[in-house]
Amino acid sequence: MSVSAPTPTPSVRSGTEGTEGAAGPARTDGSAARVLRPHAEHAFAAELGALAAQDDRPRPERWRLSPWAVATYLLGGTLPDGTVITPKYVGPRRIVEVAVSTLATDRALLLLGVPGTAKTWVSEHLAAAVSGDSTLLVQGTAGTPEEAIRYGWNYARLLAHGPRRDALVPSPVLRAMAEGATARVEELTRIPADVQDSLITILSEKTLPIPELGEEVQAVGGFNLIATANDRDRGVNDLSSALRRRFNTVVLPLPASAEDEVEIVTRRVEQLGRALDLPSAPDGALEIRRVVTVFRELRGGITADGRTKVKSPSGTLSTAEAISVVTQGLALAAHFGDGVLRPADVAAGLLGAVVRDPAADRTVWREYLETVVREREGWADLYRACREADG
Repeated sequence: MSVSAPTPTPSVRSGTEGTEGAAGPARTDGSAARVLRPHAEHAFAAELGALAAQDDRPRPERWRLSPWAVATYLLGGTLPDGTVITPKYVGPRRIVEVAVSTLATDRALLLLGVPGTAKTWVSEHLAAAVSGDSTLLVQGTAGTPEEAIRYGWNYARLLAHGPRRDALVPSPVLRAMAEGATARVEELTRIPADVQDSLITILSEKTLPIPELGEEVQAVGGFNLIATANDRDRGVNDLSSALRRRFNTVVLPLPASAEDEVEIVTRRVEQLGRALDLPSAPDGALEIRRVVTVFRELRGGITADGRTKVKSPSGTLSTAEAISVVTQGLALAAHFGDGVLRPADVAAGLLGAVVRDPAADRTVWREYLETVVREREGWADLYRACREADG
């Protein structure tokens, strides 16, 4: 017997649709506490609304926007009425188009890449644009149980009345199937292999049996699933060939150019700074470019001019880590300096990001400082700050 999923208890949502921010629970003084990180559908509700109002292209069943509008939301652009859509992803347009078109088919989407390539960020914004809800999320860890993907039970009701519909606790994936929405599974390869394989029937048959009730839940139109995986985790819990065949894999690369990476870091630092009430840093662009240059050179094993080979440390030195280094520097400048982002503010963050293995990485870092940073024109202040931070 095919049935719909049980109606879940409505989740409590912070924020107001159609606003750029989100308000949280009331504080003791009666005012609303601001949410540090609103969901994408709340933070960018104005842009999503403007796109929906002007989107006259065909939409797949239960999609809030057409595939063209979803791609525009992620890549940015200017609408006919002059509304500016800010880019959420800076990278090849074709990657976004392939990801969006995959979601319009019956195949699930796997976003694959090294840490810091915006897999989670893209996943969240895709779900927000397609379904208007990015919260149907399963966070993958080594301890993720099968119930997180299938369903669980309210054991008080189960013991009192036995297996019944009102004792069933639907997973985010089950809710997405019943609502025709987009589910998300983060860090799929960190989930134990036997739990991963519980997705096979869902993705191939678009149904989830509930043998305890002698029933099943069939996915309705609009359902799909986005998973992310870190390709540095190969060998942790590799996907079975049967499961991998159910996905269309899209590889998210590191930023192709230094300019792209500087743009990404600048944009995200500004967003985080507003959320954390950090003042914008005058002349901070110079330090952002320096951090990005250091990361790219150590990551690639060669200086930007191609003249000097350098050793690479054990860490990933991702764009996400560069964002963290600059944001930490802004906090130092705001609370313990004059508000201007300086080399001393980013030096400690650089040291922490590069030196993960105290023995091997410290040698790599010091060699890079002496052979590259010290000799680079205009970088003497950064060299001194990094030497002082390293003790």
